[in-house]
Amino acid sequence: MQELRGPGNKVLDIDLKQQTHSVYTIFYREREMYLGGKGLGLKLLHDRLEPGSDPLGPKNILVVMPGVIMGTGAPCSGRFHALAKSPLTGIISTSSCGGPFGMQLKTAGWDGLILRGVSEAPVYLSIDSQGVGFHPAAELWGQEISRTQERIADKKSGSLVIGPAGENLVRFANIASGHRFLGRGGLGAVLGSKKVKAVLCRGGDYAIKPVHQARFDKLKKKGNRYLVRNAMTGYYYRNFGTRANVNPNNAYGILPVRNFRAGSHDRAHHLSGETMRETHAPKPHTCIPCSILCGHKGSFDGRTLSMPEYETVTLMGSNLGIFDSAAIAEWNRICGETGLDTISTGATLGFVMEAAEKGLIDSRLRFGSKEGVEEAIQDIAHARGLGAEMGQGTRYLSEHYGGEDFAIQVKGLEMAGYDPRGSYGQGLAHAVANRGACHLSAYMVALERYFHLLEPYTTRAKPELTIFLEALTNCINSLQTCQFTMFAYLMEPPQTRYTPNPVQKLIMQNLPRLAMATIDFSLYTQLYNAVTGYDLSNSRFLEAGHRIHLLERSMNCKEGIDASHDTLPPRMLRDPLETDPEGRHTVPLRDMLDEYYRLRGYEENGKPSTRVLNKYGIAL
Repeated sequence: MQELRGPGNKVLDIDLKQQTHSVYTIFYREREMYLGGKGLGLKLLHDRLEPGSDPLGPKNILVVMPGVIMGTGAPCSGRFHALAKSPLTGIISTSSCGGPFGMQLKTAGWDGLILRGVSEAPVYLSIDSQGVGFHPAAELWGQEISRTQERIADKKSGSLVIGPAGENLVRFANIASGHRFLGRGGLGAVLGSKKVKAVLCRGGDYAIKPVHQARFDKLKKKGNRYLVRNAMTGYYYRNFGTRANVNPNNAYGILPVRNFRAGSHDRAHHLSGETMRETHAPKPHTCIPCSILCGHKGSFDGRTLSMPEYETVTLMGSNLGIFDSAAIAEWNRICGETGLDTISTGATLGFVMEAAEKGLIDSRLRFGSKEGVEEAIQDIAHARGLGAEMGQGTRYLSEHYGGEDFAIQVKGLEMAGYDPRGSYGQGLAHAVANRGACHLSAYMVALERYFHLLEPYTTRAKPELTIFLEALTNCINSLQTCQFTMFAYLMEPPQTRYTPNPVQKLIMQNLPRLAMATIDFSLYTQLYNAVTGYDLSNSRFLEAGHRIHLLERSMNCKEGIDASHDTLPPRMLRDPLETDPEGRHTVPLRDMLDEYYRLRGYEENGKPSTRVLNKYGIAL
């Protein structure tokens, strides 16, 4: 086994039509400006993707990037990123995954993978340190994901696999790596359009070592200490998974219920992490390596199934008025086997239920009823009947059948399970997020609701902190490590841990710039420097996060995005939640958006100004 100190900087560039490959070498300046993972993948995509390309056509490009800390054993470092133009939204889609493919790619000596063109017939690819092989996949076409994995993979390899949904070009099809998924934006359909059933990688030829090993070892210990000590990562998510969010969100009135008409329900506790721990005996089923252990599998009617994540139990549960955890686990299994994003699937089912209720769509799907749900999921995955139209997402359905007011999407991407009418900062973050209604672009709900550091029903300080979290999140996704580490790495350093909450809140709410200046995120910067041998300051590290955001926004503007798309579903701007005790809370988006644009350096049309692009060295 060879030893690789720091980034290898080799990217495998595959031409599917010609069945050839070449090697691209990452330049020092690219790495310094865009870090790795999402950021560097975005730069590679920008330099190769022709604006206006059909997302399901031969000119679209899929980029897969493990981060610089992959393979080092850093806490929660088993994640990689994938990027392409989304067939669901028509803009850039980025997605993170914790499956084994990234580790295998990295230890095969590759810092990235580019897939371009279209194969003439179904294929699967096999990658090792020497390059790539092309293999007929006609016998695999039509197979569900686990069956395909059994046929081509083993414990010494990692794979990317699509199910029938990807083959049928469902606009929100995902890609599986082990039991984890590149979930959002329809990347599975991109792979399906290229006639690639799977990509198999066998690594192990390279041992990934930090440039500064002793420094790294100390940082690793500190990171694990923070993760174990922090209540969110060391207790709630470890014991209850992300389903730990159900009870607090229900109490705060921000849980999606009946297509986001209500924000709470008296049966929601049946879907909580606490109740599901009692009823389904969960055991860890996580990304590797992981120090949080939020992923679980459990017992459902005598079968062992993956425990549905928070987004799944809400979008496919409370959002449909259904609180049967066993049924939701089975629907989650079907989505996992056929290759469907559970967030978009649940949101689409909720839209159809309301549209049927209003007489806009002929469907037997009804809120509170399990009847027809499993059949509808299968119809979506196999593009049958109404399912073929449902597989194009809620924006398409609302444009063709009506109901745009209650299509819960932004820029074509269905919204995750946090109703912004009870979290105004999250509303702004949803509206301006580059890939659409993405809760992970800037997780403002944590500051507003979980840690009580911001008043949820005010606009003050929300633009400044949304911008800060957008940049920091891009940095984290470019290392790449799990975003849940933010809870520990930001909250456990001494100046935060030992400052009384009322004092923190006073500063953050009234002096956001001071608050941002005192937030200690240096563990991320130090990990990056220890592994790569670079010497980035915290300010330059965060600057890279802003640069990544601005490049992505600029790419989206070339695809037609402008200020008119930075909005929320009309329901959230106009109608209070049915469970709002005061009946007066809607999202005052305009009040926050103007200030966000000013601080971001956007023009009135929503496009980054030449001045700000030049400031960050972005050449378009």
